[in-house]
Amino acid sequence: MATRTGKSGTGLTIVELLIALAITGILLAAVAVAFHASIVNYQENEDIFKTINSARQALFRMTTQIRTGLVDPNDISNENTCKLLCADGSEVTYRYDSPSNTLYLYDHGTGTDYVLCENVTDMTFNKDNNTEAGDVKSVRISMTVVSSNIERTLSAAAAVRKVLK
Repeated sequence: MATRTGKSGTGLTIVELLIALAITGILLAAVAVAFHASIVNYQENEDIFKTINSARQALFRMTTQIRTGLVDPNDISNENTCKLLCADGSEVTYRYDSPSNTLYLYDHGTGTDYVLCENVTDMTFNKDNNTEAGDVKSVRISMTVVSSNIERTLSAAAAVRKVLK
């Protein structure tokens, strides 16, 4: 007759359980690190997308108003502003403020400053007044925006249609 010892050959020992627990912990830590990295990457991409989208909307607005309006020829030398008379008769000035890294739209009719774009680190308005009358015939706009550590430069150009001949 065989005697039973209390030890079964089909069970797990405490050492085997501890090794399995350690391997599971390492795998879970690796998954958590990868998940955190993807969340950080998503947030950075979202921030730069919003910043670039805001800059593109500002560029679109400026180029549309420049194309249909008249740029003030007395404002040629200032590369941080662009003053113009719009097609609807209103007078506006686009102004870059470097200390606050903000692009403003100043409405002369209401005397109000509107924020068009934030996080702007550099902005220039290059006005071409190579016409007989000295009118501005085109404006090249360059805008550099930053979000987190990502910096992008956007450019646009607009020809003033009322000056073209």
